[in-house]
Amino acid sequence: MSEQESGKQDIPAAPEAEATETQTDVEPAAPLSAEELNTRLVQAEDKIAQQQDQLLRSQAETENLKRRHTQALEKAHKFGTEKIVSDLLGVWDSLELGLQAAQDEQADLAKLREGTELTLKMLTDAMQKQGVEQHDPQGDPFDPELHQAMSMQPRNDVAPDTVIQVVQKGYSLNGRLVRPAMVMVSQAMPESAPAE
Repeated sequence: MSEQESGKQDIPAAPEAEATETQTDVEPAAPLSAEELNTRLVQAEDKIAQQQDQLLRSQAETENLKRRHTQALEKAHKFGTEKIVSDLLGVWDSLELGLQAAQDEQADLAKLREGTELTLKMLTDAMQKQGVEQHDPQGDPFDPELHQAMSMQPRNDVAPDTVIQVVQKGYSLNGRLVRPAMVMVSQAMPESAPAE
């Protein structure tokens, strides 16, 4: 054997040649029989039916959730104030009794005053249970976030921008301002013109 012949034997075959050899080695899949095709078709149809059933169930579940949430929201809007109404019913009853007592010509003024004070305490307690806080800023520095100035009065007995009179108290609900206090505020006395 010559060197040329032995050299030819050592050179590997080209990749293209290998690919054609591999392709020819793979035999095509045998065609499925009609019975096998029919079996696969039935299985696919069963799987589709199951998935459609799951989809319909999921959609129904979603619709039920939406309906339940809508009903819960409607109930919350409709009956959300039930607790405060329940707390205020005692105040209402007390006011009606006080009015009836005041209409009696021989009403005792001291008892009416005492009943009114008790009714006001009931109202204060009911509001505090609901998170309502009353603000009486008498003597406090004026705060435009919490107070609404009705007028300014020159005063030299208090510091400027001090609440000197509360016309109407302010209220907040759970820390959020519901109504600012309406107040009168002090201002510095004007300086008198120097005498000539």
